[in-house]
Amino acid sequence: MMTPRNRRALVRPHVVTGGRARPSRNIFDLVTLVTAAGDLPLTGLSPEKRRIVTLCRGGALSVAEVAGHLQLPVSVTKVLLSDLVDSGHITTRAAGPESRPEELELLQEVLDGLRALL
Repeated sequence: MMTPRNRRALVRPHVVTGGRARPSRNIFDLVTLVTAAGDLPLTGLSPEKRRIVTLCRGGALSVAEVAGHLQLPVSVTKVLLSDLVDSGHITTRAAGPESRPEELELLQEVLDGLRALL
């Protein structure tokens, strides 16, 4: 039997993205860093998009971290992030290629923590 909670989990990502399954830009992977771009008004943004901008005002976050904070699938998060890049609310940059071992260890711990939540 499908409970209301299960039904909500099936519908919500579709509603959050306005029915879209793919981002308008293919610039995101799990470690792409996103930051808020200035102080644009948040009016007209969905609650999830406002939360992303607010999170990114504290500093750069990876796509995986944003998805974890929102408790949304990465695919849904990428659609939202793409919309925010299009509107100028966030900017992206690739993670640096010369990661130090301690940074890799930290990223692995973040990934393990996200997996534990799901």
